[in-house]
Order: sequence, then C-alpha cells, then structure tokens
Amino acid sequence: MRKKVLTATPIVKCLAVGALEDNERYLFLIRKDVNGIERIELPCVLVVSGRSEFAEIKSAFLEQTGIDAQIHEVIAQSTHNSGSRKRKTLVPVLIFKVTAKERFAKPTKTFSGFKWLSLEQAKKEKLSKNCEWILRG
Repeated sequence: MRKKVLTATPIVKCLAVGALEDNERYLFLIRKDVNGIERIELPCVLVVSGRSEFAEIKSAFLEQTGIDAQIHEVIAQSTHNSGSRKRKTLVPVLIFKVTAKERFAKPTKTFSGFKWLSLEQAKKEKLSKNCEWILRG
C-alpha cells in the first residue's frame, strides 16, 4: 500500500509590480482574456514565501516586456485579492520604480501588445485582475 505524501501549497507573500514611467505615463501590457476582450496590466508577478520580491520582479519584468531594466525602491503600496471573488485572500502590492534606457517593449506571447498610459487613463480602461488595485489608489 502506498502512503499519501502531503505537499504544501506555497503561500503568496505579495504581488510585485514594475512601474516604468515616461513623462507621467506608465508601460501597461495588453492581454486578451478568454472572451477576446483586451485588458491592461502593469508587469507583475505573485511572489511566494521564501522568495525575494526584488529578484522576482526583476526577472518577470525582463521576461514579460523584453526590456532590460533596473529595479529601484518601492514607491507605493496597495492590496490585491490573490484568491477568488468569493474567497478573498488579500496580499500587499509592492510597486517598484523601474528605469530603463529602452522604451520599446517586446512582450511575450501571453500579451498582445503594450500601451503607455497615465494612471487616470488606465482607470478608464478594462483592467486585468492583477491590476484592479489601481482603482483603490
């Protein structure tokens, strides 16, 4: 008889977000949902316990945007629901300042493009779940 091995589900520590700014506009990635609706989001990654927020956003930013950027300090914080709409699990959002010489993104295939938007313009667009925290701030 085989024994069951219990595996631990990693606990989400935070949502790390990279905010690349250019003339008060930020780089947003465009992702199409299952219904074909385009939704925008900032480059971000869910960080699990035991991992560094800084290291995770650095690698995720490069992977998602194709821009080799420098990650700086946390410039703002908010909260994010990493659970479902019925079972909320609020985790902190850490928004990191990002600088880069290059301003043209080459998003991965999971994204359909990118836009430069101010925060006010972004609030009027359709947001992905990872970017809904913008409406609270």
